Formats: sequence, C-alpha cells, structure tokens
Amino acid sequence: MSRVKDFFSHFLSFKLGGFAIFSLWIKTVLVSFIGFNLHVESFLDLLLILFNPVGSLMLLIGFSFFFFKKVKGVLIVLLMGIATGLLYGDLLYFRFYSDFVTVPILFQFKNVGGIGPSTFELMSPWDLLLLVDIILAGWLLKKMGKESVTVSRRWKFTYLELSVALILITIVMGLVKSPYLFAESYDREQMVKSVGPYNYHLYDIGIAATNPFSHLLASKSDTETSFKYIKSTKKDPSALFGAAKGKNLILVSMESTQNFVINEKVNGKEITPFLNSLIKDSFYFSNIYDQTAQGKTSDAEFMIDTGLYPLSSGSAFVRKPDNVYKSLPHILRKREDYYAAVFHGNDRTFWNREMMYETLGYDRYFSKRDYSVTEENSVNYGIKDIPFFQQTISHLEKVPQPFYTRLITLTNHFPFLLEEGDQLIDKGSTSEDVVNRYVTTVRYEDEAIKTLFENLKANGMYKNTVVVLYGDHYGISEKYEQGVFELLDQKDTPVNHAKLQQVPLIIHVPGEEARTIETNGGEIDIRPTILHLLGIESKDTLSFGHSLFTRREDHPVIFRDGDFITEKYVFQDNVCYSKKSEEPVSESLCEPFKETVRKELRMSDDILYGDLMRFLE
Repeated sequence: MSRVKDFFSHFLSFKLGGFAIFSLWIKTVLVSFIGFNLHVESFLDLLLILFNPVGSLMLLIGFSFFFFKKVKGVLIVLLMGIATGLLYGDLLYFRFYSDFVTVPILFQFKNVGGIGPSTFELMSPWDLLLLVDIILAGWLLKKMGKESVTVSRRWKFTYLELSVALILITIVMGLVKSPYLFAESYDREQMVKSVGPYNYHLYDIGIAATNPFSHLLASKSDTETSFKYIKSTKKDPSALFGAAKGKNLILVSMESTQNFVINEKVNGKEITPFLNSLIKDSFYFSNIYDQTAQGKTSDAEFMIDTGLYPLSSGSAFVRKPDNVYKSLPHILRKREDYYAAVFHGNDRTFWNREMMYETLGYDRYFSKRDYSVTEENSVNYGIKDIPFFQQTISHLEKVPQPFYTRLITLTNHFPFLLEEGDQLIDKGSTSEDVVNRYVTTVRYEDEAIKTLFENLKANGMYKNTVVVLYGDHYGISEKYEQGVFELLDQKDTPVNHAKLQQVPLIIHVPGEEARTIETNGGEIDIRPTILHLLGIESKDTLSFGHSLFTRREDHPVIFRDGDFITEKYVFQDNVCYSKKSEEPVSESLCEPFKETVRKELRMSDDILYGDLMRFLE
C-alpha cells in the first residue's frame, strides 16, 4: 500500500511528465477518431481506442528519467515532439493512402512523393493544433526553472511495471476483439484500433527486424502446399484460349486511373472519349479492383509480372529485388521467344526499377535518359503523356518482334497539375478541387492514348499487336471521395466506396469481337488473362491470379489489408455488407471467404519472404 501511495505522490509532483502523458493521450485519441476515422462497431472498439495509447505513452515519457536520478524536462519536451511527429506522419500518409506508415516506407520515402506539392496538398491549417501542447510544455518547463524531481529506483520500477502492464492489457483486449489480430497484421487499421498507433509501430519494427530470417529458414518443401493449392483453383481454358497467339503485347499503365471516369461526362463532354470508343471494339472488364498496397504503381507491375500479391509493408520492388521470380518476361521468352522492354519517362532508380526489371527478366529499360525531357514538355512527376508516347513509338519501332512492352504514363498523378493549354475539358465543379483537376488530367491521358493508337496504325504495328490498358491504382483517395460522389450523384456508402476502387481494364485484340465482361476480378488476374489469350497454359506458374474469361464468381477478390469482395458481399473494415441492400449483414455470411483470404495472403508472403521460387527448376 505504501508503494502505491509513494508512486502517486511522485506522479502528482511530476508536473511536466503528467501533462505530457495527458496531452499526448488526448491528441492521439482525437487524431484516431477525426484524422484516422477509425470505425467504432462496438463498445469494445471505443474502449480500445480510448485506452490503448496510455501504456505506450507512459513508457515513452519514462525515458526522461529511467536512466537518470532526476526527471529531465528538456527530454520530456523532445519526446513529446517525437510522438507528435510520428502521429503527424501517420496522419499525412493516411490522408492520401488510407494506411499507416511502416518501416519499409521510411526507406523508400522518395517513392511516395517525398516533400513536395503532394505533401503540401495534404496539409491543413488545423494541423497546427498538434503543436499547442508542445508549446505549453515548453512554457511550463521555462516556468519551472531549475525545479526538478528526484526519482527513486523503486518508483522507476513501479512506473515501468505499470506501463508494461497497461500495454499487455491492451494487447489482451485487442486479441479478445480480434483473435487473428497478429495473423492478420496486414490489416493495419485493425492493428491501430486494437493496440494503438505507438504499439503498432513497435510491432512493425519487430516484424521488419525478423523478416530476413524467413529466407534463411525456407526449404524446397515449403513450395509444395502453394503449388497444390494454386493448381486446385485453376479452371479449363475458354474458346478464346490462343486468340492472340504470337502477337506483340503492349501494356499501358494508366496512372491513377479509376473506372468511374469511363463513359462519364462533365458539362456534357466525355472525360475519356477515346477509351469509350475503344471499349466498343475491345474486351472491357468492368469490375476490376485496385489491389495495390504501399508500392502503388510498382505493386501493379509486380502483380502483373509475377502473379503474387504485393507486400503488405513497403514495395517488393524495393524490398525483394534479389529474389528469384517466374515472371511474365521469363514465361514469354521461354515459350514464344518474346523480347521484353519497359518505357517510362522517369528516373531509373525510382521504385528501384533499374534493378528489379533486370531481376524480372526485361531486356531493356527505356527511362528518362532515353527521352528528350524539357521544362516545356514536363509537368508534376515528369514528361507529359503525349510527348512520352510520341517519343516511345520511335524506340518501339527498333525493338525486336514479337515483343512484350510496358508503357507507364505519368501526367495523371496526384495532385493532378496541368497547364491551361493542355486542358481539353473544363474542370469539374465539385466541392473538392483535387477531383476537379483530376478530370482534366484524365482527359489529357485519354488524348495521349489516342495518339499511341494512331502511331501504331501509321507504322503498321497495329494489326499484329495486343494492347492492354489498365488503371494502376486509385487516384482519388478517401479524403477527397466526396467530390467523386458529387460528380456521380451517388451517396457516400461503404459499398459505393468499394466500387470506387475499380480500375479500368481494356484488352484490345485487333479482329476480335468486342465484349463487356462483368466478372469480378483484380489486377492479379491480368497476367493469367493475357497468357490465356496468347495460348500459354498457366497452371504451373505459381500465380494466385485467374483468367478473367474463366474466373469463378465465388472466389473473392482479395485486398492486401484483408478486405475482400465477392459476387454478393463486400467485406470492409471488418464489417460484412450486402452488395444488393448496401447494409451490414451477419458476419457469418462473409466468414467462409476469410480463410481463403488468410491462406492466399500468407502463401504469397511465404513465397516472397522465403524466396521460395529459387527452389523451382
């Protein structure tokens, strides 16, 4: 009893530290509710969000006296700054990516925009309120002068024990709420809601530190389960198998292009007039979802080339460039002797492409140094799409045939900047200026793709070339989605939010009859769909994708955070919704698909972290 009394007497005299813990707790809870918009589905959710920061904040502020005889006031203010900086970093990242910062992202900072127009677009004057408690702490420190509190060893241990106990209680409560909490650690919103942002970051550091051991402990037998599972999910080919056999293959990565722009108008004018016309002469897949994670464009490339899911944390392009892959360039070279090349008007090192493309088996990477890039023909992230395609054609004409090439556009990139002279359509008139600008950059991209087709026809390549156009990832993040709902005259509902994650997929095979295919699918299904058209069997390629011509409707479209979509249901933020009623339904209706989701994400991660393809012949 005397020990507890001694603890609280010290704590009450510990003015600055007590203020720091209380203010950081208030700030963290407010950011969790307002900034991260954590969904509260039960009283336990509310209790977790309120309780989970306390133990970790006590432990953090404790470093101001754990190793000293007296409390170091300056160190308390510094620790407050570190905690606030971490919280604000998460907040800025969440505003665009609807996700939380991970350790690998810190090592690929320049690939997510660095500090530039994109970052400043995400900032708000209200963010300055996050500094108020730090300023007050500095004032309190100055007022205290040389006043300091001597801390006994016994009190330090009591404080440490209480801090750790509160953290353990938080973890136990989190496991009560989500029994698969750590097995589904890729669901970072669930992690943050359950254990708090600070404990989540500690866990993330631990995972990053232990992942390298997966490679050392892996063996050939680890691939057998994945092979058996993948073969069991494949279906027999359709009548279109081999419809494009031997043809050249061009993939156009349409930066930040979402499916809602297709056949949509602004002030009576089509946003994508060329793509709309192309759909009438192509295979158009109208229900394809963005499955990228923190690697965004590089994740889309990775899924298409490898048939594996992206990493939950960071980009495989940056983290796993030394792995062995059975990639699309490897398959096409082995089966049909295709030449493989990538065309992109950006720096070679961006997303570590120079190294990863070599690993994936590409013969040539045409990057910024291969283009004439000037101030006049550039905007935002690099060369504009029209001059990019115009210059690419001259390179493409020299590439050996048959070829497999990927052309990566740039102009339609957040924050969607474009000179007035290049704006071929009026801006939108929604309440979100980002959405209004997005309309103009998508329209410009559409015109650029038109020039690509015109040039292919002019140089005689068109008739012998399959062109696959796909949106690489969303462009309008959840922060700005209200503007899209205004544009589409839709309500902001979870099901409509899920639909906004759809990206266009158009496969143009000259001479083939147009068809709109409404099968649910994702970017991971693009590779087997291409192989299907080229007449290449994909059952033995260790891919989690399915040909969209034969894909089973009862197989879920899986997202990297553990959410998924089926023919009837949307599982989002740990809530099961009916597509038809758009209302929450019994979680038991989504339960049968959850094991499939966990299994596929786990197997894909095992392949990547263990580099299991090195054991294949």
